[in-house]
Amino acid sequence: MRLRDQVAIVTGGGRGIGETIALRFAAEGAAITVAGTGREHLEATAGRIRERGGRALVSVTDVSDEAAVEAMVQATVGVLGHVDILVNNAGVSGPTAPVGAVALAEWNETLGVNLTGAFLCAKHVLPLLIAQRSGRVINIASVAGVSGYPLRSPYAASKWGMIGLTRTWALEAGEAGVTVNAIAPGPVTGPRIEQSIRRRAEHSGASEDEVRRGFLEPTALRRFVEAEDVAAAAVFLASGEARNITGETVSVSSGFHL
Repeated sequence: MRLRDQVAIVTGGGRGIGETIALRFAAEGAAITVAGTGREHLEATAGRIRERGGRALVSVTDVSDEAAVEAMVQATVGVLGHVDILVNNAGVSGPTAPVGAVALAEWNETLGVNLTGAFLCAKHVLPLLIAQRSGRVINIASVAGVSGYPLRSPYAASKWGMIGLTRTWALEAGEAGVTVNAIAPGPVTGPRIEQSIRRRAEHSGASEDEVRRGFLEPTALRRFVEAEDVAAAAVFLASGEARNITGETVSVSSGFHL
């Protein structure tokens, strides 16, 4: 129970990586606010936590809306007592297209959720962690934030930006004993990577099998990552075992390289 008596906010907590992190944190003893835009999925995640004896709060929150984020944080403190951990996981894939075909609205939406959303959550959580002189922020970035990612300009820019925020916030919060780190997953099994494969195949003219091989070949282990692998890294970074790790980006990518 490495997170006993801790309270964590997990954005994008209703599905995929966010859901898996929320469940793993709860299994380690944390109470969880699961936040996102899809109530049905959030309620399902919270229900699974409660069935296993944990505490969970559902917050239907658009992280690109500052008033909604502020209300989410206030509700967490009001119901669960405090905040110890923030996991900035909420994100959208954005368009798959060459830069000349990306609409400004698509750019703004992707950056608004992926990057501005992380900023707004940190804006309203980090001061609480600094005041209590303890806490963790974990940003779910991507290997797209450390390398080029053709046909995905908005997504790549948002993840590069998230890593920059990680390093900056680590310096701002370090004196108070608060750590800020990022996790950069490689391609993760599930509906999102399958959607990316389909879209890339449509734009490139390659078959889906060829695109899938294109994701696998740059990995040393020649396999996709599982959401559980990312959640395991998040548990470690949230725990006392990682108390002297901050400002870092941990790659969970099956050895993805270019």
